[in-house]
Amino acid sequence: MSAGFASGLAALGDLFAWPWWLLAIPLPWLARRWLPPVRDSQPALRAPWGARLQGIAQAGPARGVRKMPWLAWLAWTLLCVAVARPQSPGEAVQPPASGRELMLAVDLSGSMGEEDMRVGGRVVDRLTAAKAVLADFLDRRAGDRVGLIVFGQRAYALAPLTLDRDSVRAQLLDSVVGLAGRETAIGDAIGLAVKRLRGQPGGQRVLVLLTDGVNTAGQLDPEKAAELAREHGVRIHTVAFGGDGAALGMFGMQLPSGAAEIDEAALQRIAAATGGRAFRARDTDQLAGIYAEIDRLEPVLRPGETVRPKIERYPWPLGAALLLGLLATWRRPRQRLRAASAAGVREPAA
Repeated sequence: MSAGFASGLAALGDLFAWPWWLLAIPLPWLARRWLPPVRDSQPALRAPWGARLQGIAQAGPARGVRKMPWLAWLAWTLLCVAVARPQSPGEAVQPPASGRELMLAVDLSGSMGEEDMRVGGRVVDRLTAAKAVLADFLDRRAGDRVGLIVFGQRAYALAPLTLDRDSVRAQLLDSVVGLAGRETAIGDAIGLAVKRLRGQPGGQRVLVLLTDGVNTAGQLDPEKAAELAREHGVRIHTVAFGGDGAALGMFGMQLPSGAAEIDEAALQRIAAATGGRAFRARDTDQLAGIYAEIDRLEPVLRPGETVRPKIERYPWPLGAALLLGLLATWRRPRQRLRAASAAGVREPAA
């Protein structure tokens, strides 16, 4: 019998979020049966219209209420059911289980405006090419929480860690060269990423840093920042992106460029210190291959367990309780006038 009672309670818990509120259903009957009746007493407050209100109250409930007390009882029962929050299981869903906190750091310094990349047969600047590849990379990160940092002379967090990849993509596409300054603060970008990642509970913390220059600004040395990342369990993959210092002119001719050379050795040391990988991309095809390799190194976890979300159903019994309550207490105008006349009270003029 105890097993059956326990299974019954479990079933009740599946149907209601707060099933203990159902115990309130017999409260009006208990109060009427066991509480002493209210004795006549002198009013604590006198008002000019007090006699009129007292006469209406003494007239008693309308005839419909006396004939149908079950309406009030049913309204109270439905109200208790609504407060207990009835629920029903929805469609089964299988949300992705996110175990990675992945932060993207994108260089917006002046050199990212160099037009030495080809996308779809046309010459574009480095940032436009990087956006095209990064947008595809974001599409494949379903299940990971992704954030976006941009850096130039300073580093800024444009998007916090989130499962909403569309918002991260929108922030990335709206970024322009020079938004954070014309110089390159690689160390500050790493430091800001570590600050955002270290507060996240558990999981694997990954930073993908894309730059085309050397550290020329900022307060934090990149290698010191890498040590800080290692202490907080943040793995850094660095991507050195850009051509060989020659811009593409008309008809594909290479023109001299004033862009600074990429400090590949420093980026390799940063990645090695944190257990990550250092990559070099001279065109969009190589960059796409690098992000495919990062996908392999940092695979998205398998989908989580199948769950059935609860759908709240309390508005239905709540609406029915309000409707029945109105019906139970409603008086027709003639009944109200007759009850007031029988009590010797004049109906106030409209």
